[in-house]
Amino acid sequence: MITRDAFRGSTTDELLYVDKNFTYQGTLNISAQLLNFYLEISKTRHEILYQPYCIKTLKGYLEKRRNQVNRKVKPRVRLIQKANSDSGGFRVSCLATGFYPRHINLTLFRDGQPVSDHEITGGDLLPNGDGTYQMRKSLEISADKHKYTCSATHLSLDNKLDVTLEFDPDEPFKSVILPVLIVLALMLVFGAGAIIYKCRRRRAGVTRTEMNGESSMPSSNCDYSPASKSEENMEPAY
Repeated sequence: MITRDAFRGSTTDELLYVDKNFTYQGTLNISAQLLNFYLEISKTRHEILYQPYCIKTLKGYLEKRRNQVNRKVKPRVRLIQKANSDSGGFRVSCLATGFYPRHINLTLFRDGQPVSDHEITGGDLLPNGDGTYQMRKSLEISADKHKYTCSATHLSLDNKLDVTLEFDPDEPFKSVILPVLIVLALMLVFGAGAIIYKCRRRRAGVTRTEMNGESSMPSSNCDYSPASKSEENMEPAY
């Protein structure tokens, strides 16, 4: 048990009671005799009141929430690679989420060897809204060819869980191909629509001109019409 007193944002006294050993760190400006008397009272208070009440309370909560506390939920592990526009390289992130209890070992490997801690960013244990936890570890990489693996060990897993990512130098180009194809398809659609619209307007203009009597040269493809059957079957009159 640790008891701290603070004043104006600074700790003034700290009492530590661990395995019936009582130690004091502080700035009490009193005589040694008064300090020893104060410490004896504090030690008695911790032994008789604070520690038994604290342990009893914790045991009560443990009994009421035994199923919740002792449950085991497996983590969902993903290894994600994204382009980093700031550095021009990529970021490989190992994400484990939805696990309980909170302790987990999350390790990034490069070609089978653990990545050193000074290259890793993140690693903080964060709570989820449903009572589970999550952890993310990230690594900045360049466009080199390496095999990256994320390994997770947890109480809910019988064996460690490994997720592998093999770097593909063509990945940036693949990610660009689909947007380019979509843009080209849209350009073709809009271009075809514009051509059809212009052709219809031109035909409509020609039709209005003919109706107003402003003749134009007849089109050989449009002016000819075959004779009707009644005309073909008519016999000459004598």
